[in-house]
Amino acid sequence: MTGHWLMRQNQTAVERTWTRVVGAVTWLKSTYEANPPGERDDGGRAYVTLEHKITYAMDALPRGVDVCWVHYTKSQSLISFSVVCCLNHHHPGLPCPLPPS
Repeated sequence: MTGHWLMRQNQTAVERTWTRVVGAVTWLKSTYEANPPGERDDGGRAYVTLEHKITYAMDALPRGVDVCWVHYTKSQSLISFSVVCCLNHHHPGLPCPLPPS
């Protein structure tokens, strides 16, 4: 469960701690664009669009719901990147490892 990532020791970085949703979504978008998904051989869509992903993230994150994006890249490597909320809707008792100042 992604909310448990808040319990990881020494995994927190100031440059990846946001107090505004737009900063987190900007990071998600730039990570996605740097590692775009591969395309299906038949030309069909394998994943929802980036716009759909952004719309969902903008809705979920303010409610304390984590956002995970996972896909295969063009080189067939699996990439997974997530924003874990703190306070977390599903794990409200877990403390923030790096509370915003």
